[in-house]
Amino acid sequence: MGVLKLKMYQVDAFASAVFGGNPAAVCILENWIADEAMQRIAEENNLAETAYAVYNNGVYDIRWFTPEEEVDLCGHATLATSYVLFNHETKHLSEATKNNVLQLHSHRSGPLSVVKKGDDLYELNFPVDDLNQSDFNLSHTEVLVGCKAIKAFEGKTDLMLIYENEVQIRSLQPNFFEIDKIKVRGIICTAPGDSVDFVSRFFAPQCGVPEDPATGSAHTTLTPYWAEQFGKTQLSAQQLSKRVGNFECTLLEDRVLISGKAFCYLIGEIYVPQ
Repeated sequence: MGVLKLKMYQVDAFASAVFGGNPAAVCILENWIADEAMQRIAEENNLAETAYAVYNNGVYDIRWFTPEEEVDLCGHATLATSYVLFNHETKHLSEATKNNVLQLHSHRSGPLSVVKKGDDLYELNFPVDDLNQSDFNLSHTEVLVGCKAIKAFEGKTDLMLIYENEVQIRSLQPNFFEIDKIKVRGIICTAPGDSVDFVSRFFAPQCGVPEDPATGSAHTTLTPYWAEQFGKTQLSAQQLSKRVGNFECTLLEDRVLISGKAFCYLIGEIYVPQ
């Protein structure tokens, strides 16, 4: 049996420093490896997401895996991948970058792009989520997270629950056994913030991620909702996990700009049986 040696990075995304935000593993590949191998690596890493990218004719194709499954879109692992491409894996950077905009493509979510705004600040350009008011039983939200929501909305992959204030979001006590029964990727809980425009938490035991520290993709759902509530398109946000995630969001019609910082924690090699 042969062994495939791969370089792997671990980057803290939407963080203010190392040990904050959401850690993601990143592997930049010359060619795609077997889906099973990518899933096993993600399971072994046991991080919310492991991202893989391959250069392909002017863009980087990108895919994301949780410890249990491939997902349609992941913000923090896209930010982490962009950090690696801008700072370490620069072989095809000039071909994949136009006017300082890194071109990415996901076969599940279409074209994506990232702008490097400073030494450690990156701006993701993602599609807006499809958001509709849900008839989800609001009384059941008390069973799910310990506090009854005032509204519920359904996005493409997530259920979003609206609360009155930041104190409620901080005090939520998720019942992961009950949340796991809901047929969605995860549950977003959100409210107006005290020091930022809005706050949130994200629970996704269905994907092997009980509470995600900083969920970029959830802000494609959060941003259009709060932009309408506040009557403005530029919003500051914080995800109230133990590690804390920090976001600046801008609504541009059918796209959302999500900005955050990234910091490299680890560079190493992994050895995958073939």
